[in-house]
Amino acid sequence: MMELSGRTSGRASEKIWLSSYPETIPAELPPLHHSSLGALFEDSCAKFANRTAFSSMGRAMSFRELETQSRKIAAWLQAQGLAKGDRVAVMLPNILQNPVIVYAILRVGMVVVNVNPLYTPRELEHQLKDAGAKAIFVLENFAHTVEQVLARTEVRHVVVATMGDMLGLKGHMVNFIVRKVKKLVPAWSIPSARSFRQVLADGAGQAIRPVDVTPADIAFLQYTGGTTGVSKGAVLTHSNLLSNKEQMAIWLDSAFVNKPRPDVLNFACALPLYHIFALTVNSLMGVATGSHNILIANPRDIPAFVKELQTYKVHVFPGLNTLFNALMNNEDFKKTDHSALLLVFGGGMAVQRPVAERWYAMTGCPITEGYGLSETSPVATANRLDTKEFTGSIGLPISSTDIEIRDEDGKTLALGEVGEICIRGPQVMAGYWNRPEETAKSISSDGFFRSGDMGLMDEHGYVKIVDRKKDMILVSGFNVYPNEIEEVAAMHPGILECAAIGVPDPHSGEAVKLFVVKKDPDLTEADVKAHCATNLTNYKRPRFVEFRTELPKSNVGKILRKDLRG
Repeated sequence: MMELSGRTSGRASEKIWLSSYPETIPAELPPLHHSSLGALFEDSCAKFANRTAFSSMGRAMSFRELETQSRKIAAWLQAQGLAKGDRVAVMLPNILQNPVIVYAILRVGMVVVNVNPLYTPRELEHQLKDAGAKAIFVLENFAHTVEQVLARTEVRHVVVATMGDMLGLKGHMVNFIVRKVKKLVPAWSIPSARSFRQVLADGAGQAIRPVDVTPADIAFLQYTGGTTGVSKGAVLTHSNLLSNKEQMAIWLDSAFVNKPRPDVLNFACALPLYHIFALTVNSLMGVATGSHNILIANPRDIPAFVKELQTYKVHVFPGLNTLFNALMNNEDFKKTDHSALLLVFGGGMAVQRPVAERWYAMTGCPITEGYGLSETSPVATANRLDTKEFTGSIGLPISSTDIEIRDEDGKTLALGEVGEICIRGPQVMAGYWNRPEETAKSISSDGFFRSGDMGLMDEHGYVKIVDRKKDMILVSGFNVYPNEIEEVAAMHPGILECAAIGVPDPHSGEAVKLFVVKKDPDLTEADVKAHCATNLTNYKRPRFVEFRTELPKSNVGKILRKDLRG
């Protein structure tokens, strides 16, 4: 391990965390092997052609088929006149079409705009307009949402997929059940829309025109609240994602120093691929390492999810505290053979110690906690993978990553002092899409991203989160911003004023609580919740509504959320 010097002041900037690294992990990343995610994808598909890349509902798709099908989509996109740099939205759950489409977009230098399929029309319209998306791929279950906003966006190409498109003969039965039995497809009408299968057929006879994609080119606009409530696109370049993939691959290798690495790793992919955690840790890592990702379209269906876990020998399982907890309350999960489980990653929200301890007792595999954000592609810190100890911290800064704990003036604090966690590294975004002022606020002149999370670093370089600087609410790993909730609620004619805060919740970590001052004395909790349900996706909706005669305010009339939190 390299010798470190000059530790007298005990400042985090001296990279004291390097002394806590496993022997196999370098301080700095080696040069990147690929110039783009498309080049990485094509190399992996050639190298691992006969392996299974993704499976869904019992249907396996090899790397060879993944390459073939994505080439068709890529050729079709170019044939529509779309070019390098154009934004293409993907509004799909974890089904086989998702990686096919995402890698097709990346191969021809276009930009992926991931969209939560459960977004309301208001949320979808904002994202499509802000990104300037020219095309969208959407599952038919959510096409009615696209229909409502299409005319007010720049989107000119709509491709509609079905659940069964890539499931072979079984797909007909799946579509029948989804449409007729479960009635999960609301009526929609988009005359110009094309079916996913038709697009595959049209692209089959066409070749991809070569595109020069550089590391600095944009790969994703990953939408997030950032440090304020307005949803903004974090600009993630090919270099950002390739760097984070390499950082994670190095970290992953350290797990197999003391135990054998399987020939092929099986990843459980229960977190949504539109979320940065699954996008990078599951999809990108899986493709890069020739691994098999088991796609779970609906992880809330715990019994069905457990059956999948029983079907495959799962080695790597990225998840959230809420998901781990839900699984452990399922009787069949308790009876499942967990002997193949090698790595369990907890992210998106804090992993609670009781959950971690219960998980280890039940499965024999510890939960390793890490930390990241959409703006950091996402991983910035991770705990060691060669230990069974649950640290309760978010771990050490990963290779080529600097973490400093800074005060309000940007001064680096001493070890053990609480300040804002600031991150610098090759995985940090280029900025926010078309928002130079927000970018300047969030990235310091010396390149550190201000996370908005308050934490400290101990003498071994481990970082611990203690609070959040911003009022952001964390619901099952998703950022919820009070400003957005309040803006939507205030649209109701019966509401005079309101304020949203996060309250502890045993299932989702936090839940949204809305305080309301009535304008209409007849306004009810049900009225407020129904209004919010129309305009906000489910995890953002207030679970609790409390009516007040007035809200606490500062001298200048600003509502004081901190006083509502008590």
